[in-house]
Amino acid sequence: MESRKTTMQILHKSIDLELKSLTDKGSFSGYGSVFNVVDKGGDIVASGAFAESLSKWQKSGRTVPVLWQHQSDQPIGAWEDLKEDDHGLLGEASLWLDDAPYARLAHKGMSTKTITGLSIGYRVKDYSVNKDTGVYTLQKLDLVEISVVTNPMNDDARVADVKSLIEAGRMPTLPEFEKFLCDAGGFSRTQAKAIAGSGLSKLLTRCEAEGDLGDTLAALKGFSIL
Repeated sequence: MESRKTTMQILHKSIDLELKSLTDKGSFSGYGSVFNVVDKGGDIVASGAFAESLSKWQKSGRTVPVLWQHQSDQPIGAWEDLKEDDHGLLGEASLWLDDAPYARLAHKGMSTKTITGLSIGYRVKDYSVNKDTGVYTLQKLDLVEISVVTNPMNDDARVADVKSLIEAGRMPTLPEFEKFLCDAGGFSRTQAKAIAGSGLSKLLTRCEAEGDLGDTLAALKGFSIL
């Protein structure tokens, strides 16, 4: 087991919405993250991973925002209480139904079970890697926000799609790799285009000229956003 510490871009991790309650006035409670389970992205969030971050939020006197689909310019409510229990990160939130149109959409979607996910926005502060299994254990996370998301599988599925292409011996296209950088690395679209344009495009050009993908695919297989 190899341990590392890092400060990264904002990442996202989604789970199925486990609503504990939902009221007509917009109050709801549910889990934003679960502990000690290998998720779709091959990660485990360790018990206590949010403890330090929650303490900082409490001391600051600020509340963690509820965002719509991770859009920082679309706050739709506030997490009034967040705590860790044996299962995961449990929160109570209020949607701003009178002030934010997307809050009303989120409320309608949750009540009809058409919007089915919560997703945390976070930075990795400390983690370890099991070299035998390749599983990352996220030991300390800096919580930035928790979003209501339409489909909780989207983030991990898009990352898995690109990883699957590489494992199968096919290079991702530039748009596919840009999407991977946004979803797995938390980069903005502009940053992702710049990275993919200056890096992957040159690799693709070289591979076409040399007719050999071996070294490039090997390098991409070892690529990690942590």
